[in-house]
Amino acid sequence: MRIVATSPLHPEAEDLLRQTHDYVAAPDPRPETLRDWIGAADGIIVRSKLPPDIFDAAPRLKACVRHGVGLDFIPVEAATAKGIPVANLLEANRQGVVEYVVGAALSLARDFTGLDRRLRRDGWQARDGYHGVELAGRTLGVVGCGRIGRGVADAMRAAFGMRVIGYDTAPPRPGDTIEQVSLRAVFEQADVITLHLPSTAETRDLIGADLLSRMRPGALLVNAARGDLVDEAALVAGLAQGRPAAAAIDVFRTEPPEADHPFLTAPNLLLTPHIAGGTQESLLRMSLQSAEAMLRILQGQRPDSLVNPSVWDQHLTRLGAGT
Repeated sequence: MRIVATSPLHPEAEDLLRQTHDYVAAPDPRPETLRDWIGAADGIIVRSKLPPDIFDAAPRLKACVRHGVGLDFIPVEAATAKGIPVANLLEANRQGVVEYVVGAALSLARDFTGLDRRLRRDGWQARDGYHGVELAGRTLGVVGCGRIGRGVADAMRAAFGMRVIGYDTAPPRPGDTIEQVSLRAVFEQADVITLHLPSTAETRDLIGADLLSRMRPGALLVNAARGDLVDEAALVAGLAQGRPAAAAIDVFRTEPPEADHPFLTAPNLLLTPHIAGGTQESLLRMSLQSAEAMLRILQGQRPDSLVNPSVWDQHLTRLGAGT
């Protein structure tokens, strides 16, 4: 069968796929390119956002696997309507994102990037007036208490003895060690707030001017989840007013951002290009696990994380008929 990736995978994963199938990577992630390349594909591994009509151009497609966790890159309802199984990876980049959030919070608390710039510009006097803060004993607010959010909570609690409060759109889990509070309470009480919700109709622009204005003096914000969780204009205005005092942003509403995006000139803002989960180790895990999930689906074996289980019987029938 023919398997297409929207961009190249780790060489080990590509070698694995080529052992039994015809594997290719699309030359670029533009919608028109992906529509052309998916026409003869039996499976697609998704590393970039698919156009909403992509599955109309894929009459042979039998499997769609997300190279990661977030499903906003895939029109899942359209795949389900076509009887195409969709799988994602729940754990592959967890550690990378957890370590990013811990590092970003430390960098903001100690102002490493600002100190670096001032030292290069002003010399040793950059230390004059420096007021870094410690995280020990402070309150961490986790917005989205899934695997990654709980991983950050565990790490920050273990390293710094932080009190952890959290808000989630899902009901609390039995035995959860995160103290569940309202979203408003997270913003009113936490010294560091980290976002870990998926992008859905309910969560887009969830973090706006009202919540930002409620942040404690000196409070910090880290977003390594999805860019559209935050009202970007409200965040720029909030940074100018010291609410939050500083922020680390790994994700943007539109990626890549335009050259005149206001984040690029906003004060007290650490920016990274959507690499929180992109460590050498996690990229290898994601590539291998997405390749393994693809092979399982094309062999009629249910993957570990099947997003739309209602199509599985239909998928097995298609495989059996060779269509």
